[in-house]
Amino acid sequence: MELTDFDCRNFIAILEEELVPALGCTEPISIAYAGAHARALLGKIPEKVCIKSSGNIIKNVKSVIVPNSGNMKGIPAAAAIGIIGGNPEKGLEVLADITEEDIQQTKDFLARVPCTVSVLNSVASLHFIVEVFAGNDSASVEIIHQHTNIVHTTKNGKDIISVPFDPASANAALTDRSILSVKKILEFADTVAIERVAPLLERQIAYNTRISQEGMEHQYGINAGANILEAAQGEQAVTFKVRAQAAAAAGSDARMSGCTLPVVTNSGSGNQGLTASLPVIVFAEEKKLSHEKLLRGLLVSNLTAIHQKTRIGRLSAYCGAVSAACGSGAGITYLAGGTYEQVCKTIVNTLAVVSGIVCDGAKPSCAAKIATVVDAAVNAHYLAMKNQAFQAGDGIVKDTVEKTIAGVGSIAADGMRETDKVILQIMVED
Repeated sequence: MELTDFDCRNFIAILEEELVPALGCTEPISIAYAGAHARALLGKIPEKVCIKSSGNIIKNVKSVIVPNSGNMKGIPAAAAIGIIGGNPEKGLEVLADITEEDIQQTKDFLARVPCTVSVLNSVASLHFIVEVFAGNDSASVEIIHQHTNIVHTTKNGKDIISVPFDPASANAALTDRSILSVKKILEFADTVAIERVAPLLERQIAYNTRISQEGMEHQYGINAGANILEAAQGEQAVTFKVRAQAAAAAGSDARMSGCTLPVVTNSGSGNQGLTASLPVIVFAEEKKLSHEKLLRGLLVSNLTAIHQKTRIGRLSAYCGAVSAACGSGAGITYLAGGTYEQVCKTIVNTLAVVSGIVCDGAKPSCAAKIATVVDAAVNAHYLAMKNQAFQAGDGIVKDTVEKTIAGVGSIAADGMRETDKVILQIMVED
């Protein structure tokens, strides 16, 4: 059955929800966004701040530098800089206009204002509440499931916004994802009028390429991307795969270490946005493909990554870069003229090899994980183009790509819940 215009509108709505610009790691930025909203509700600088947060948010904010913060880390710093200088009207670019004066005021604020963090008992992996107090006044902002999804605000104990929500239903507020399948994604990529999606994809190309170049040219973290490329140049072995690994890793190097450039995310993650896009962009450049062909390849990559993350959820103990790399591998196979079957083989081959990578929060080593999963995805592509794939019964591999994707989703969303708790416990121990 051919896709209808209604189907195409659904695909475009999904892309609009997921390919959004963000300045820095999305979890601390989300905290800053809530802090900026809470301060606006309070109408003054608070004298006390309390943050109640799900474990996954604590895990993902602990070790990453808050952008435009003067290299500060952690939930109190993210909330404080949002309170002092954040612009809540800018969404995930809430800290875009922070000044040096704001940074100094934030440091002074953290030195004198109590700012506590406690674990929020919630079944939702992305869930937190920022409460602020000044004299007899108070305000609060609650976010759940998506990084800017405010469901409850109060001023002096009275509800301002109150949106019913189900903590166990992360996709309730999103466009219906039941349309997503590898077959329908390829059909959409083949047939959609490209002008309907070009602005979204061109912004992704521009933003993510720029931060990748920044990571290549300047010192961020351990410069995984630049060092991978330099080592290959020294051995005269700069293949497409090396360039793809380096490009994606360099973007993460910069993003995890406080770079002030925005990225376009995928499934709520800038690292996943980088991983789903940059290898495809590098491949199109390598093969001198047309701009339209690149855009269609990015549709395959982004939607394949979103398809996998729909069952897994925004945050889990499963490294989301794996899903994004599956997407970029699928996009590369599509651009190489691969068939539906070969795209499926690319996805299955990638999942069979690197699905065991855990998420232990956002931090500089994410860049090296990205390089690893891109390596696996490109290898999976090479095998698929030879019509080679791991078979049903080989571990978690099932007899169709959709069953394999669903199985990995169950592992990540259900099977790794206890793993997630243990990871957080290890991370917060001395």
